[in-house]
Amino acid sequence: MYFDAPMQEDFRLSEAGTEAARIERIGFDAIWSFEISHDPFFPLLEAALATERIRIGTNIAVAFARTPFSMATSAWDLQAVSRGRLLLGLGTQVRPHVERRFSAEFDHPAARIVDYIDCLRAIWNTFQTGVRPNYEGRFYRFTLINDFFNPGPIDDPNIPVYLAGVNPRMAVAAGEAADGFNVHPMHSPEYLREIIHPALAEGARRRARSPRSITLLASCFVVRGRTESERGRSERAVRRQIAFYASTPSYRKFLEFHGEIDAAKRLSALMRERRFDEMPDHVSDNLLCAVAVSEADGDLAQSLRARYAGNLIRRLMLYEAVPREADEQHWRMFVASVQAGNQ
Repeated sequence: MYFDAPMQEDFRLSEAGTEAARIERIGFDAIWSFEISHDPFFPLLEAALATERIRIGTNIAVAFARTPFSMATSAWDLQAVSRGRLLLGLGTQVRPHVERRFSAEFDHPAARIVDYIDCLRAIWNTFQTGVRPNYEGRFYRFTLINDFFNPGPIDDPNIPVYLAGVNPRMAVAAGEAADGFNVHPMHSPEYLREIIHPALAEGARRRARSPRSITLLASCFVVRGRTESERGRSERAVRRQIAFYASTPSYRKFLEFHGEIDAAKRLSALMRERRFDEMPDHVSDNLLCAVAVSEADGDLAQSLRARYAGNLIRRLMLYEAVPREADEQHWRMFVASVQAGNQ
């Protein structure tokens, strides 16, 4: 199991390379950027230039906010600069943001993202081989280019595409078209085993692929702290983030799976009423235990290994970034322990 790290959310672009170099020194296998309040690709350029070994990935880049050709070009350049270390993580986002923030189309998101990924691969094939473009999909097409607009071949043309999701329909889409599936932190081992893995297998069967060829990356909440007081503050922060996610209808399938649908409806109402301070109180211990591990349970590396035992995932990432003031030697030992326990 590979052990990855998220990039700091409040970073400055000028610090991205330094942060990536630190993550590499500690021993992580990859660093992932986000599309929240910054572009996800610019920090990865800095990361690629400042590192030699770790992989770099987007978790996620909003697919529908960009045309396939625009996405293909950005990924191609990063793949070249990083010498083949890019993991292109895509996500569909949700309808209000795609339509009202990005001014883009959102209809049939699962079918659209499969077409999008197929189109990406067709574009990359033309970049690499010069073959005449002839992709005609349900939503996207790529039928025109000339040498002036073709960046040309690179040494490592095979860019792994990850698709993010929480519900089975998006997992089916990943099984059809993607190389990996970015599991949302709102998950549990049971949900992975009973819902996500079968959905990935269903999608893979549609194209005669092996489900084992699809790499799962899971982001996990951790209640941190050496003392009860520290863990109490950390737990409150985790409950707050869980409440935010659970208030969104997109996560109802997962919440229903764990018998938390009534809590989801209450949290949605509190969100509409902007009663944010009350929301963490409506996250049950059952839901917290389903999606998070705690340092109170003992050795954290062992807890993480036990949570994903049975090859449920192949890449693991903590939800929170490594603190800037962290003791690097302590983190090196922790990262090595997580990695060694799964070999």
